[in-house]
Amino acid sequence: MDVLRPALININGRIYRRNAVKEEQFEEEEDDFYHEERPEYEELATDEVCESQLIEETDKGFRCSIDVPSVLYKYIIGKKGETRKRLETDTKTSINIPKPGIEGQIVITGSQKSGVSSAATRVEVLMDSFRRKQPFTHFLSFALNDPQIQEGFHAFKAKVLEQCSQDNGVDESIFQNPSKLHLTVGTLVLLNQTEVDKACDHLQEFRHVIKDLTEGKPLPMEVTGIEYMNDDPAMVDVLYAKVALKDHSDRLQVMADRLVEHFVSAGLMVREWDKVKLHGTLMNTLFRKDSTAEDSGGPGRKNMRDRESFDARNILKTFGSYRFGEFQLSSVQLSQRYSTDCTGYYSSAGSVSFA
Repeated sequence: MDVLRPALININGRIYRRNAVKEEQFEEEEDDFYHEERPEYEELATDEVCESQLIEETDKGFRCSIDVPSVLYKYIIGKKGETRKRLETDTKTSINIPKPGIEGQIVITGSQKSGVSSAATRVEVLMDSFRRKQPFTHFLSFALNDPQIQEGFHAFKAKVLEQCSQDNGVDESIFQNPSKLHLTVGTLVLLNQTEVDKACDHLQEFRHVIKDLTEGKPLPMEVTGIEYMNDDPAMVDVLYAKVALKDHSDRLQVMADRLVEHFVSAGLMVREWDKVKLHGTLMNTLFRKDSTAEDSGGPGRKNMRDRESFDARNILKTFGSYRFGEFQLSSVQLSQRYSTDCTGYYSSAGSVSFA
């Protein structure tokens, strides 16, 4: 990392610089609950104080409460409590953390407001750093599992296996579950019910934008043609269907881009691309070794290790303009990863209907 151009972190609209620090290594101890690798500690300048949290004055000094999902407590505590101790020593504060598994607030107290503010900022930076390392739990999606599209997918799969199964890497195991055909708009890391509820509220706030773009009616869609994501058609990891509005307008693209902007502004999503890549995954080599694996929504996800690509040249040549069918898209879903509802699609934590 260039020390003159350190990485920046955006927390609730405030920009902080992330300075490199040497991580210490510790031996593992089985009887230590927080025996994981010591988390990266984000060094902040002393003048970088928290403005996103309310700091209250009390009879004994100052107090600040921060909502932290319980899964992140261990990163604030550190091995043998060393991260918390260091935070408390550096900022001359006391940091109270709920017991493991109990959802609550981290409470920071101190005699000086500046110390409490600095400690709160450092806790938020630690939270942001380790939140980014968590696998996504939910995603915004447009369902493509309409019966007609599923029927078209079944026919496509049968024909590909009949005509192209001899091509390198082509196997039945890499096809998508037809009940879970979808377009991913963006992924979210929601670590407790409070965060899920917050995401649902923000989706509802977007309702008026959706109504304006759809004119209060389902969108007539067509699924025709296939495409791949990497540069070499002989070494493909993801093959997807092209999805477009029948009127050839860009309303769905506009909706997806604005949804991402809305959730990024709320701090609930990390922007990966300037423009959402809307695609309906048909074949994904992630499925080959793990039948429970799920498409992550774009080429920016880093699940590429040990993937066995497949030769898609014949598939593209034979089925390049394959027609899967038409359907009416009627809602956007906040879908839960690794879940299934009564229809076979992902369980929904919340949704907004177009009509």
